Amino acid sequence: NFVCCLRVEMFVFLSVPLKSISVQLHVRDHVASVHSSLQYVNEEDRPLEAMFVFPLPADAAICHFSAKIGEQEIVAEVQDKESARDQYDDAVSSGQQAFLLEESDESSDVFRLSVGCLSPGQNASITIVYVIELSIQVDHALRFCLPAVLNPRYTPAASAASVPEVSSACVIPYTLSLSVDVRSSDRISRLESSCPLDPLEFLDAQHTHAMVNLSAGHRFDKDVELLLYYENTHRSTAVVEAGAAAAQSGSLMGDPALMISLYPEFPAEVMSSLASQREFVFLVDRSGSMSWKMHHGKGAQKRIESARDTLLLLLKSLPMGCYFNIYGFGSCFECFFPQSVVYSEVTMEEALRRVKSMSADMGGTEILQPLKHIYSQPCYPDHPRQLFVFTDGEVWNTKEVLDLVKSQTFSHRCFSFGIGEGASTALVTGMAREGSGHAQFITGTDRMQPKVMQSLRFALQPAVDDISVDWTVPEGVMVDMLSPPISALFQGQRALIYAQIKGQSSGETEGAVTVKYRLKDQPVTNQLQFTLKPKEDTGLTIHRLAARSVIRSLELQEQAGRASGVENIRSRIVELSVQAGVSSVHTAFISVNKDSKQTVKGPLLQRRVPTGRKFTDSVFEPEPRMDPLLRLVSLQKAAGCWELNAALADVFGKTEDEVTNHRPAQVDGSVWATVLALIWLRAYKLDQRVEWQFVAMKAASWVRSQKPDGLSQCVCEGNMLLGSQVTEDALGI
Repeated sequence: NFVCCLRVEMFVFLSVPLKSISVQLHVRDHVASVHSSLQYVNEEDRPLEAMFVFPLPADAAICHFSAKIGEQEIVAEVQDKESARDQYDDAVSSGQQAFLLEESDESSDVFRLSVGCLSPGQNASITIVYVIELSIQVDHALRFCLPAVLNPRYTPAASAASVPEVSSACVIPYTLSLSVDVRSSDRISRLESSCPLDPLEFLDAQHTHAMVNLSAGHRFDKDVELLLYYENTHRSTAVVEAGAAAAQSGSLMGDPALMISLYPEFPAEVMSSLASQREFVFLVDRSGSMSWKMHHGKGAQKRIESARDTLLLLLKSLPMGCYFNIYGFGSCFECFFPQSVVYSEVTMEEALRRVKSMSADMGGTEILQPLKHIYSQPCYPDHPRQLFVFTDGEVWNTKEVLDLVKSQTFSHRCFSFGIGEGASTALVTGMAREGSGHAQFITGTDRMQPKVMQSLRFALQPAVDDISVDWTVPEGVMVDMLSPPISALFQGQRALIYAQIKGQSSGETEGAVTVKYRLKDQPVTNQLQFTLKPKEDTGLTIHRLAARSVIRSLELQEQAGRASGVENIRSRIVELSVQAGVSSVHTAFISVNKDSKQTVKGPLLQRRVPTGRKFTDSVFEPEPRMDPLLRLVSLQKAAGCWELNAALADVFGKTEDEVTNHRPAQVDGSVWATVLALIWLRAYKLDQRVEWQFVAMKAASWVRSQKPDGLSQCVCEGNMLLGSQVTEDALGI
């Protein structure tokens, strides 16, 4: 005797069913396990169904979902998505309590949680667990981001009908508690955050175990970013994890799993000079959302302003002999030149003139068409194309974009930058992955310039070709590589390899992995020894990350649209997702409270958990004075030199007469001005060296090409004028 619950579409936000979020973060070396608990309360006077759309990092592998009602805990199972949806709908319609967690069909960084049939006054605690690799930053920190912001995905009118409702969420304005536990084989130096933290507490004398908490009372209205610093981050490592005892031997979850973290070491003689023969294409988001502030703090730039400053620095840092072009996109797109042009003083100045007038005035965020136009342009012989993409990541057709980038993987490298909180990790990391490049995120008070300059250094590194991975293991043991083939290697950047270890050895416990590749036609070999003895207390983290890697590769194959094998690929995805207990685009977590002694009666209210609107400040603020470093950079010529004039003297805090009067008689004015600029950078902007390194390299090269007399006296006079003590050797001239 029960009354079927009717879903009544009443999207009024008189009462918020989600009350708080509690997160426990466990870091082991460079892998994190994240346990999130969401507290729901039905404060209505009728039964309630709550739906909550939220962001997660695209590379995360969700491996646990459960619900606790009173003292009863219901652990969800991974099932085929369509079956799970049907089961959820049937349960809720019949008055049973049910819970569904599913990944968006359009983007792997958006999830929807449905909490069905909460009785009036009833509490529910939802637990979600995921594992993720921590990315490495410019300053060698390991970065973890707990996203609070899900930017609305821009949808063209013509496509709106086919886009799911996950397009509507923004900021999650709920109370957050966060505890962090870090264990490492390396010494922990420090931990920093974009949000206030309690003091870091070390739990052992070796400083390899530490804990910290987010300060009490934090409102979860912005991303929480943690930066973890080890003493020796750039160290190749290997970890073997034992398989699950209950899993079948020979399966991915039953056999030991191996994770290799490789930091390639390029020969010094090969890396002594960076390549100049490149084509650089800069694709800049100019949609309306780029007018938002980078953060909510005082003096925050608009996203488009930060992009303009970064383009200035990039244009001044490009090497002579390269080609370049700049695209802006929104609902439409435009390019500065009909095709990429040779970098010169004339073309650089023309580009800078147009950069200064760039605004966030191009409507929506349609990145697919400009990408197609870029890829349709013929590449220049011996000038490999390097594509830099700047976006706040608010696109609706992520998978279609990634498919296009992947189809062009042999014609270019793609370096992507997610600007501001809420940038789609699926889009930004996916473009870099499929384009054999590197992804960066700029959030909070981050400066865009140092991160972009790191990617420019990667782009100027010679491309690595003919990458192969070989295994040396004892007789009776076989290594099955699970990761897709390595398509890109960069000096100073980690490459991850997942593998399954099959069979058993008679007694030997040592193995080795050898990575071979060609760099500037020179063969290079990097090798890492490892033990086959499994590491304890890893909780199947490596297995789940390995499974996630395989699933993502299969999903990309499916997107390629080879019709004959699509259904078979889908079956393999579902099978592996269910076996490993991790999420995929074709599966969902489903739990139904079948033990409840009574069904929920009465019409069912449906609540979308409100996510607020992103705050934009319309108060007029005067244009800030340009940063002194950018002022100096803006005055540099394409060839690398500076002219002696009042604008340059003003950067140094001097008059033009003061600067001119100190010039040695035998030294040319441009040489004197360029040496002064180099001294000033070295003496007063050393902490921003990542940003001006290429500017300085061009300048030093130009000075050397002039073969000036009296250079030592020039440096001495420059130090006297600027009150510094920089040596000639330090300037590289």
